[in-house]
Amino acid sequence: MRKKKILFLCTGNSCRSQMAEGFARALAGERWEVHSAGTSPAGVNPRAMQVMAEAGVDISGHTSKAIDPETLNTADVVVTLCGDARDTCPVTPPGVRRLHWPLEDPARATGTEEEILNKFRQVRDEIRKRVEELFAELEGE
Repeated sequence: MRKKKILFLCTGNSCRSQMAEGFARALAGERWEVHSAGTSPAGVNPRAMQVMAEAGVDISGHTSKAIDPETLNTADVVVTLCGDARDTCPVTPPGVRRLHWPLEDPARATGTEEEILNKFRQVRDEIRKRVEELFAELEGE
């Protein structure tokens, strides 16, 4: 039996989708194949790495990737984390479950370094909550 596959999409594949991938990998273990990608990959944001490390999840080895049509078309679940990715994501086959989590982009935060990091932490914590809820739902099906 093949593992189910989940794909997290954002524009740059630099913050939100990377954090979602990190939490999903940590929570799903070997039960799910977890991927993330972007419509315009921009490199993994160092602040995303920092706040994920604070939460005990290492994403320092992650890379920013473009959408792979094979992964997109064979995913069981595709989650978009920003409006741009939702609006520009290619069409998926009918059997692919699509979800949208409209989360604020922490990379656009302004202020002091601490204020910016706090925005990253807020988004990180919301992503963790949503990933936990999603896996609880998916594994209960």
